[in-house]
Amino acid sequence: MKLPVVSGEDTVKALSKAGFRVVRQKGSHVRMEKKTESKVTKVTVPLHRSLKKGTLKIILKQAGLSVEEFAKLL
Repeated sequence: MKLPVVSGEDTVKALSKAGFRVVRQKGSHVRMEKKTESKVTKVTVPLHRSLKKGTLKIILKQAGLSVEEFAKLL
């Protein structure tokens, strides 16, 4: 499946549905984290109009989500 073209805001909403919460924001970058029993997963999302493919790929990798899982959350 191809990576969808999404904005930073849409990415934050989708990650929120996946259990991440906004911890802080500095400028146009939002820091999110998800706590589980074994670890804390941290992701930084830039609030750009459309995220570049490489940036979105890194965000999904850090979040531990596949493209298909992410697409369902949108």
